[in-house]
Amino acid sequence: MKSSPFTLTKQKLSKKAAAAKKARDIAAAKTPARKAKKAENQRIGQRSDSDLHHTKNGRLKRVSIKNNRGNFGKGTRNE
Repeated sequence: MKSSPFTLTKQKLSKKAAAAKKARDIAAAKTPARKAKKAENQRIGQRSDSDLHHTKNGRLKRVSIKNNRGNFGKGTRNE
């Protein structure tokens, strides 16, 4: 498998800035909206044999990994 051309590096923050960022991130994760989104995703559940797609009518559809990765038989070259 090819590796990503993007490398994720840790931000170089001072201890004070890192602590402030951690506090902001935790506060954002605990907002009612984020908690509701996390709960919804847990209810839906992710499985190792399928991926989830959002349909145009706002529903979710399970798609096999084979179909998802191969663009439903059309290949991925022209995506």
